[in-house]
Amino acid sequence: MAEKDKCYSKELLGKTIVSKSGKKFGEVGDLIYEVGSGELIHIVLRNGTTYIDRMELEKTKDGQVLIPFSAVIATGDYIVVAEEDIV
Repeated sequence: MAEKDKCYSKELLGKTIVSKSGKKFGEVGDLIYEVGSGELIHIVLRNGTTYIDRMELEKTKDGQVLIPFSAVIATGDYIVVAEEDIV
């Protein structure tokens, strides 16, 4: 694996999450992963926008909105997600 293929979790925290069409969802608040395998499962959303209010997204028992990590299609200045993979 090339060095540029790696990304540390601390680099993702606080990044803005947007859809492919540019709709802003909020920011990365935390990451949830499978302990045994290390597989990333969800991004915990913080500072969610009003756009996500009408979406029926999974939530934690504390009411935090979860974005499935499988919906992430790109990382860089933003975290880009495929909206069709979320709902």
